[in-house]
Amino acid sequence: MTTSHASDELQELFDDTIAADQRVEPRDWMPDGYRKTLIRQIAQHAHSEIIGMQPEGNWLTRAPSLRRKAILMAKVQDEAGHGLYLYSAAETLGADRADLTEKLIEGKQKYSSIFNYPTLTYADVGVIGWLVDGAAICNQVPLCRSSFGPYARAMIRVCKEESFHQRQGFELLMTMMRGTDAQREMVQESVNRWWWPALMMFGPPDDQSPNSEQSMKWRIKRHTNDELRQRFVDMSIPQAEVLGVTFPDPDLKWNAERGAHDFGEPDWSEFMQVIKGNGASSVERVANRRAAHENGAWVREAATAFARRESSKENAR
Repeated sequence: MTTSHASDELQELFDDTIAADQRVEPRDWMPDGYRKTLIRQIAQHAHSEIIGMQPEGNWLTRAPSLRRKAILMAKVQDEAGHGLYLYSAAETLGADRADLTEKLIEGKQKYSSIFNYPTLTYADVGVIGWLVDGAAICNQVPLCRSSFGPYARAMIRVCKEESFHQRQGFELLMTMMRGTDAQREMVQESVNRWWWPALMMFGPPDDQSPNSEQSMKWRIKRHTNDELRQRFVDMSIPQAEVLGVTFPDPDLKWNAERGAHDFGEPDWSEFMQVIKGNGASSVERVANRRAAHENGAWVREAATAFARRESSKENAR
């Protein structure tokens, strides 16, 4: 059998697996493009979880009560765990975790645009839980059916925990909305700042998204950016009504013909600037990640030395 013929058979087997809506596993043959796309997407997702610890972690020392501090600490810890699950999934594709981290702090790999915005008030903690984690849920639940097995399985636990985070955020905002006029104003001001960045989390419009079409064909993704954005808007509006807040979009209205809400266009020029590293907190977020990585070098070195010593002992027996 020629190399070309063998390659054709492997490609056909891969295509049949995708067409049958079955899982591709790490030991299975896969096209280079599929592998590279997965590494890029999973790495970006993992980076987002790790960088995403910073905006809310900023409020750990200023939480208004011990209960709120404990809730916030648990959430930040969960995000670290999500990053570890995802880095592990990327490693099954042959990616090196240290290399991915290096690419992040050198600006060679991206993370979600939403984490380049500052958290200015404590209401932001609730709004991030409600809107940002809510958008993440819309985006990530379909990934539980991703064609790549380790990614799909990691997302099951991630989505369960993100759903809990979203309810925590909503509960915090509901508590503030039942408080003073100043607290209600704080919540509304925070919603005004985070609404448009939350819509941008799903990525650019479908006709401007360079990777969505192929990812859909490979069933890495199940829905387009615009489909997910619409789902998020329709989900968020009744929740906003329960809270008693409004969204800063004069074009937001129900469309009976479509059976969905019409809404305005996000500022995609702002999105592109944030993606390029020009967000309000972009430099700070990456600098903090770099500092944490450098300060933790001794821990990694000690762990590696211990593992080598134990391995030597095992080999000597």
